Amino acid sequence: MADEPTPEPGQIGWCDLTVPNAEAIRDFYRKVVGWSSSGLDMGGYEDYCMNLPASGRTVAGVCHARGVNAGLPPVWLVYITVTDLDESLRQCEAAGGRVREAPKGMGGHGRYAVIEDPAGAVAALWEPAR
Repeated sequence: MADEPTPEPGQIGWCDLTVPNAEAIRDFYRKVVGWSSSGLDMGGYEDYCMNLPASGRTVAGVCHARGVNAGLPPVWLVYITVTDLDESLRQCEAAGGRVREAPKGMGGHGRYAVIEDPAGAVAALWEPAR
């Protein structure tokens, strides 16, 4: 993903799945859709980058429900790029949504938060590092 251009504001730039047993779910998707995987060190355990079978390009993640991901729901979570995360969270709440997970850093890559819209659907908002 490092060689990919930064997604534009409003674009879905990433998607991942957070579950209690990431190894089993990683293996499930390897068998069902043909993805290969590569480990991503999370400081004591590995999450997984899921890669296209032909090119090896990373297209999604499968993560353990621990550490910063402990509170995330077990759904394919899309990450929508925003320019100003704090303002987007204010607008979310003003429009009848709620913040499910407060902003968290992603190393030097940026910050994200998980929101719930008025219908109950969840998504992550991601602000790239400036």
